[in-house]
Amino acid sequence: MSQSKTWSDRFESALNPVIAQFNASIPFDIELLPYDIQGSIAHAQMLAQTGIIAESEAEQIVQGLQQILSDYQNGEFQPGIEQEDVHFAVEHRLTEIIGEVGKKLHTARSRNDQVGTDLRLYLRDEICEIRHQLRQYQQALLALAENHVETIIPGYTHLQRAQPISLAHHLLAYFDMAQRDWERLADVAKRTNISPLGCGALAGTTFPIDRNQTAQALGFESIYSNSLDGVSDRDFVIEFLNAASLIMVHLSRLSEEIIFWACQECGFVTLKDSCATGSSIMPQKKNPDVPELVRGKTGRVFGHLQQMLVLMKGLPLAYNKDLQEDKEGLFDGVKTTKACLQAMTILLAEGLEFQTERLNQAVANDFSNATDVADYLTRKGVPFREAYHLVGKVVKTSLAAGKLLQDLTLEEWQDIHPAFESDIYDAITPQQVVSRRNSYGGTGFDQVRSAIAQAKSLLHNS
Repeated sequence: MSQSKTWSDRFESALNPVIAQFNASIPFDIELLPYDIQGSIAHAQMLAQTGIIAESEAEQIVQGLQQILSDYQNGEFQPGIEQEDVHFAVEHRLTEIIGEVGKKLHTARSRNDQVGTDLRLYLRDEICEIRHQLRQYQQALLALAENHVETIIPGYTHLQRAQPISLAHHLLAYFDMAQRDWERLADVAKRTNISPLGCGALAGTTFPIDRNQTAQALGFESIYSNSLDGVSDRDFVIEFLNAASLIMVHLSRLSEEIIFWACQECGFVTLKDSCATGSSIMPQKKNPDVPELVRGKTGRVFGHLQQMLVLMKGLPLAYNKDLQEDKEGLFDGVKTTKACLQAMTILLAEGLEFQTERLNQAVANDFSNATDVADYLTRKGVPFREAYHLVGKVVKTSLAAGKLLQDLTLEEWQDIHPAFESDIYDAITPQQVVSRRNSYGGTGFDQVRSAIAQAKSLLHNS
């Protein structure tokens, strides 16, 4: 049995029910209903203002649309597949409520510019919310950093011990990444906040509409100057998914580090019960599910970005049905990014306990202070490259003897080079190694405190 016709009398029969199901977008684009109502109200008011419909007709339409929104929010309006998409569902319901006047709403408008408008209104709100979440995430990083300015953690390159650093300095690196994410989304928002309403199906309209009025009513900063571009542009979706992918990259990198820090072999951090799970068979286990899930969900957002790039690469102007596929990936990308930001913020705020004693042991039992021995000699007048080779030999012989650099006697130091004096021992303590790296942007404690102050000011003033 075929469903009833949605289209004009150009069609003599309805869609095959399987094709109708395949064609319908309402199972997912119903999420746009509040924005569809918002855009339709602005459109109706503009139609009245320009004399295309009567003021009294616009008032009926607006009242009907507001009732539909209320019914939807109360769970009383739940259109099905027979309505095909959210736009037809709203228009059909409006006509049921207010009669023939409801059929005038679609004057001087196409679903093509309508869906583009809805999508931009939706994404504009979501970008605002994600930027707010980024600020909360940054606050959690900053609070943790403030408590660990002089907590020293091994710094790695190539996942090999490199130089000791302030834990706060490490955390603030992620703060700065999040700041770039916050700024990047603001830039995406500018190109999202352009109105396509009034572009029609592809060529504009013969009616004397006022596109600037609807744009202003909906809070858009500008309007598309080319109707073909207006209805077919999805750059803003791709840009958002790119920005979201970078947010997920940064969350995933931190997740990987937390997973590494929490493993028994490392033991730098303990997961609190509120943010960890256990094993169904091994009672001793405490699993880092939050960072593991964030790490796993990152690929999901990447996939949505790739899907949009592939979707758009071959589309001729203007609108094509392929663009129905822009929504599910976008919606899921938004939800996934928000969920991961929220979970990581909670993990940082209440789910981690750094094991300072274990960290102290880690930085005191390796050769990550070797560069500081070379720097020591350089300050004594030895060319750095010569000092570098000397210290390399010292590390080699110390490893063979089962010693650390701090275990060498002063006599052994002076056998290496007469420039060594007793102050070498203080120079290579982890605290001194970190403290002396006081160049701008470095891990020195004074620099880290300055960076924290700058971060606080940034959050306060934004």
